[in-house]
Amino acid sequence: MRLQTRDVPPRARWALEQAGLHPLLAQLYAARGVTQASELDDALAHLLPPDTLKGASEAASLLADAIRDNLRICIVADYDCDGATACTVGLRGLRLLGSRQVHFLVPDRVNDGYGLTPTIAQRVHATGADVLVTVDNGIASVDGVAAARALGMQVIVTDHHLPGAELPEADAMVNPNQPGCTCPSKSMAGVGVMFYVLLALRAELRRRGTLPDPQPRLDTLLPLVALGTVADVVRLDANNRRIVAQGLRRIRAGAMPPGMRELFAISGRDARRASTFDMGFALGPRINAAGRLADMTLGIECLTTDDAARAAELARMLDSINRERRSLEEGMREQAMHLAEDLFTDADTPPAALSVFDADFHEGVVGIVASRLKDRLHRPTFVFAVSGAPGQQHLLKGSGRSIPGFHLRDALDLVAKRHPGVLVKFGGHAMAAGCTIARDHFATFEQALTEVAHEWLDAATLERTLATDGPLPASFRRIDVAASLQEAVWGQGFAAPVFSEELEVVHQRLVGERHLKLQLRHQGELVDAIWFGRSKPLPARATLAYRLDVNEWRGQQTVQLVVEGMAD
Repeated sequence: MRLQTRDVPPRARWALEQAGLHPLLAQLYAARGVTQASELDDALAHLLPPDTLKGASEAASLLADAIRDNLRICIVADYDCDGATACTVGLRGLRLLGSRQVHFLVPDRVNDGYGLTPTIAQRVHATGADVLVTVDNGIASVDGVAAARALGMQVIVTDHHLPGAELPEADAMVNPNQPGCTCPSKSMAGVGVMFYVLLALRAELRRRGTLPDPQPRLDTLLPLVALGTVADVVRLDANNRRIVAQGLRRIRAGAMPPGMRELFAISGRDARRASTFDMGFALGPRINAAGRLADMTLGIECLTTDDAARAAELARMLDSINRERRSLEEGMREQAMHLAEDLFTDADTPPAALSVFDADFHEGVVGIVASRLKDRLHRPTFVFAVSGAPGQQHLLKGSGRSIPGFHLRDALDLVAKRHPGVLVKFGGHAMAAGCTIARDHFATFEQALTEVAHEWLDAATLERTLATDGPLPASFRRIDVAASLQEAVWGQGFAAPVFSEELEVVHQRLVGERHLKLQLRHQGELVDAIWFGRSKPLPARATLAYRLDVNEWRGQQTVQLVVEGMAD
């Protein structure tokens, strides 16, 4: 691993310090592109206005008409955490704004596949729905939208995924990435898009003079919006950071749905000190587990219920499913790692991309396993499993994760053009994508993706690099500084601080068979540290990358370093 220290523009750092920021925070924010303190102002007034999103006003008008005419609205959700939170925000928000007939339908990952299909459209129509609203999907559902409209339903698409060559002919379409949309926040999650539609709807109802009294507080939805935004690993641009900061502020104050409160409790996290880490690694995986191995209806009901007892029951169910997911993932990860390492061993030149498949893999976990392999081997990675849908065992469902410098969806598009018929369908983002191929075409796909990767990636890009913030001054190795860092908003595109320097390894021992418990000498003083997932001993001196953390044991808090990597 190569450790690379981030550049810190001196003018930006100085300006932030002059504005009153802690010197360490000024350094960290300047290194992440912040040039003035106003960019860090997370007040609601600084959120982008909803009219910046193309189609938001049209969607708001249609929904306002539906509320006026007491039409039946059905939300079609995706089966991940972003989709679940987007659906919950839609349900709660529309009810707050006066809808008396709103329900949802979430496709089954195995039997239905992703998005609004003609079959899903028929099922929605069978419920008596007049208006169909997609959340976190729909931009690629050309046939599904057409089928829904042919059945007499109005269709509103809310999505954030990249569009294909053909757009669906919906009655309204809201997506920051659709052609002609000038919204500067292209990284908005699906739940963020739905939240913005509700903001536009509230403005439309106010204009019509039909806004419920007292005025609905849509800011109560921000904990859910923050959760979905972090869990979907979208880039935390300035607008997304404001959304997440506002959500965290309410969570820490206890203002969140009962289901979120119970998920914090079941995962052993203190909501009063909630962080983006909790959302990404505690709550998000438990909700995602429902969509991977069971029914995302459980996740959505957990977030929508106001019954504390029911919320606790559902949180326990989600925790149990997540434990099952972890067990299944562990076995799959080991097998996938063997397959991936064989590709390195058998090839004269290490492959620039990885595609692995095993007949025993579970399609609900391929995305997580692809992420683990990508992190370990630093290659764009696809993991495939046999489709579990009835009559589709000849198809493979694949999920991919990428590295910086390799746009995964664009790569799939190029594979599709070079090898017509290999990809049955595909979609996604730069860093994550999914596709379906025929089982017989796996070798062709593997070779085609590798060829694209060899063309697009050079040796420097394929070398695993960890960006760090350089040495941590000993004067900042304090509990209050660590707590301040934990409270800040970090995530994709706005990475949490990682410091690096050469340290003396005074003592080391293995704990839990998988983790190294360390005592390091940091600038002349002893400090405890831990390296999770590392069992190989360290040399007497090593250049380590680490996070500043607070360890709590028997009511006592101490500073701890969490090691993230070591320079080769």
